[in-house]
Amino acid sequence: MAETRNSLNDLVTIMARLRDPQGGCEWDLAQTFASIAPYTIEEAYEVADAIARGSMPELKDELGDLLLQVVFHARMAEEAGAFAIEDVIEAICDKMVRRHPHIFDQSSPNETHAIEQRWEEIKAAERGDVGVLDGVALALPALLRAQKIQKRAARVGFDWPDASGAKAKIIEELDEAEAATSAADVEDEVGDLLFAVVNYARHRAVDPETALRGATAKFERRFRQMEKSSDQPLGSLTLESLEELWAAAKRAQASSTD
Repeated sequence: MAETRNSLNDLVTIMARLRDPQGGCEWDLAQTFASIAPYTIEEAYEVADAIARGSMPELKDELGDLLLQVVFHARMAEEAGAFAIEDVIEAICDKMVRRHPHIFDQSSPNETHAIEQRWEEIKAAERGDVGVLDGVALALPALLRAQKIQKRAARVGFDWPDASGAKAKIIEELDEAEAATSAADVEDEVGDLLFAVVNYARHRAVDPETALRGATAKFERRFRQMEKSSDQPLGSLTLESLEELWAAAKRAQASSTD
C-alpha cells in the first residue's frame, strides 16, 4: 500500500490547531504579524544559506520552515477576516499568469528583452507606481535595496555607460570619506562609498549581497584557521604575528583548492 504523504492542507490544519484559543499552543497564540516577521526573514536567509552550501537535505527542511511562515501569516489573516491561504494561492497563481503573457498569451512577444520590460511594466501597474523609484521595499537589506534603486534609475538612462565611471566614483567617494572630520560626515561619506561599490558591482554583473556574503565566509574560514594554527591566544599576539598567521592561512586555503 502506498505511503500517505502530508499535503499543504495538513500543514494548514496543524496551524489552525496550534492557533485554536481552546487548547492551542500558548506561544503560537501570542504571536502577531509583527512578531513573526523577523522569523520569516530569518527563514528566507536560511534557505539562501542552504542553497549556498549546496545541501539539498537542508534546503528541503528550510523550505518547509519558510512554508510554515506563509501558513502562519495566512492563518492569522484568516482569523482577522482578511484572507485565507486559499486566497494567497489564488493571488499568486493569477499574478504568475498575468506576468507571463509570453507563456499564457501567444500573441505576446517572446524576446528576452521584451519579456523583462513587460514584466517590470506589469509589476509597476499592479503596484500603482507613479515615480521611477516607487515600490522598492524599505525593509530590503541595504545592499540589495541600493542595487534595486540603481537599476530603476538606469532604466531611464541615469547611469554610467560602463564600469569605469563607477570605479572613478568609488575613488572620489573614498577621498571624500578620508577628508570628512565629524562623525556624521564620515557616516554620510562611507554610505556614499558603499553605494558606489554597489554600482560598480552591478556594472560588473555581480550581486553585491552574494559577493559580500562570500567575502565574509572567506574571512571567517581564514580567521578560524589562524586560531587553529596559533599556540597562543590571538589577543596576546602582535599585529605582525597576526598578519603572518593570516598569510599562512591564506596560503593553506589556496593550496587546498588547487
